[in-house]
Amino acid sequence: MKQRLARFFSGRYGSYGGDEFSRFLSIVSWVPIILGFVVLLIGLDFGWIFYIFALLLMGYSLFRLLSKNINKRRGENVVFLRKKNAVKGFFSGIRQRIEQRKTHRFYKCPQCHVTTRVPKGKGKIRITCPKCHMTFIRKS
Repeated sequence: MKQRLARFFSGRYGSYGGDEFSRFLSIVSWVPIILGFVVLLIGLDFGWIFYIFALLLMGYSLFRLLSKNINKRRGENVVFLRKKNAVKGFFSGIRQRIEQRKTHRFYKCPQCHVTTRVPKGKGKIRITCPKCHMTFIRKS
């Protein structure tokens, strides 16, 4: 049986153990299941819509695992990872700004809109943008 499964999965995207996008789809598919359960518990009649959405997500995840078009599935994973890292970087930047708000001020360049960090309590200072090298004066 183990050899039959190995033969079946050879040349398929699932033989690599899946990727982050497939795992994300599998985990996210539980959210509509729980929502559907709560809606049906409340007594509303449209809880089945959530179950269908969850089945679609699980089906797409399974399709990705059984697909033989490995390059396309890798491309989908790369797009997902780029978006995930962009969101992660955005929230990481916000967290860093909150942690450093007592010792530093953050200003955006008026020309290229890059955020620059300067120490607090220095009075009026001339800030040079690290990207476009424009100088502007702000109170720190």
